[in-house]
Amino acid sequence: MSAASAERRGEPIVSVRDLQVRFQTSDRRATVKAVDGVNFDVRRGETFGIIGESGSGKTTIGRALVFLLKPSAGAILHDGIDPLALSRGEFQSHRRDYQIIFQDPNAALNPRMTILASVLEPLELARVGSRAERERQAREALERVGLPQEFGERYPHQLSGGQKQRVVIARALTLKPKLIVCDEVVAALDMSIRGDVLNLFADLQRDLGLTYVFITHDLAVVSHISERVAVMYLGQFVELGPTEEVAERPLHPYTIALLSAEPRPLPSAMREESRIVLQGEVPSPIDPPSGCRFRTRCPHAQPLCIDRVPEWRELKPDHWVACHFADRPNFSPNTLETTP
Repeated sequence: MSAASAERRGEPIVSVRDLQVRFQTSDRRATVKAVDGVNFDVRRGETFGIIGESGSGKTTIGRALVFLLKPSAGAILHDGIDPLALSRGEFQSHRRDYQIIFQDPNAALNPRMTILASVLEPLELARVGSRAERERQAREALERVGLPQEFGERYPHQLSGGQKQRVVIARALTLKPKLIVCDEVVAALDMSIRGDVLNLFADLQRDLGLTYVFITHDLAVVSHISERVAVMYLGQFVELGPTEEVAERPLHPYTIALLSAEPRPLPSAMREESRIVLQGEVPSPIDPPSGCRFRTRCPHAQPLCIDRVPEWRELKPDHWVACHFADRPNFSPNTLETTP
């Protein structure tokens, strides 16, 4: 990392304000509120994690951050710049700095193209340098992710799942991005190679000064790689803070329930807590509950939760939560309904 980059570390590289992303249903009679009023900053050089159940809206946020989806309302600023205010040519050039890696490497690679051709493709589209320069950069990217040069002549079916994900990472690196959104990038990989890929991301961040937004449903992945984490439920953030603080001292009942469901490598006699079972189903994002969206499943729900939307509050330094009762003395995991 350069001296200038080190000095700027911690500044927002992405600022999100009141982000809303909505979709019309197929019959156009209703609107899905996939993301509904989210605020956060991603700091330069950090790994920012977003966790939540399927359908919570976390992948939609990831796509919006790199403008694969246009916000329905609100603003996303890249280094203080609104990409939607740029001309078409400026926008295409700007987007090179903000890349995304998806969950399934098989879907991301053309089975008829060699690995080298796939890694070359972004450089070809961007018309970077000469053909020889582009090929050199592509081969360097493959080496950087731990793949020997001879892999460039192979096809996707000749690689393992972990190797294919490394190819996708190499392709994202060719344009030298500032930020990479990683959407469930290890979810499709065997447990035995997840750690290697996560360590690769950490090494690349250290060497290249990258910023990551890591989207996952796996708390273990977030704990391994993220510095801060946001917990998402039904299109909104319910908690955000330093990863260790959120994992060890959660403030929101939904976060507490998620953590209680996480398996721990301890004998049952040594486990202090029981699993918290949330009652009911996740409501529809077409017609979310009034007030607190979690109230239909929350053991702490009170009449206030029906009538009033919880304020997004900073209860501890850099630790935010949206819950009316998170600062009450009697609010603790032990008061929630549990099952052995």
